[in-house]
Amino acid sequence: MKIFDHKRRTADETAINDMDNFSLDFNNLRPAPGARKRKMRKGRGISAGKGATCGFGMRGQKSRSGRPTRPGFEGGQQPLYRRLPKFVGKPMGPGHSKTVYNIIKLDEMNGCEPGEVVNFDSLFEKGSITKSKLSIHKIVVGRDEFTAKDITVQAHAFTKTAKAAIEANGGKCQLLKRTTGEVLEPVEA
Repeated sequence: MKIFDHKRRTADETAINDMDNFSLDFNNLRPAPGARKRKMRKGRGISAGKGATCGFGMRGQKSRSGRPTRPGFEGGQQPLYRRLPKFVGKPMGPGHSKTVYNIIKLDEMNGCEPGEVVNFDSLFEKGSITKSKLSIHKIVVGRDEFTAKDITVQAHAFTKTAKAAIEANGGKCQLLKRTTGEVLEPVEA
């Protein structure tokens, strides 16, 4: 197919149209003829095409400066955003389900004895932590230093730094199942 651009009538384009010897590269790419259109310059005289009133007509609300009506206004007719019913309910699509954990800090376990199994219930009975509305618990690093040794910590999630701190002190981390609360067996890779 011969490429011809009426704006480059005098240009020699025999090399482009020679399909056997010509290959398109990054250095000879050019837009398709007619693809690059000059922008319309409004209000620059009659011969420019959109002079004087700039295509807005002589009279009327839409010819005045400033936005004539608010967005969504349909001239008094019931607008679309009021014709449609409200969308009721929680958004349940992807990206809307965030797991919210009850946070347990490592320094709340500092009073535990070596060899003890520590979870939310045992800490609550000791009075180290207060009650929680959330049923799944996550262990995070607190502000104070973690000093408990050789304890087994049970929770539904651990941060990497919290897990490393527990294991550095000779402890173990056990993940719990979110629905039943039973201890999950570690998966061997």
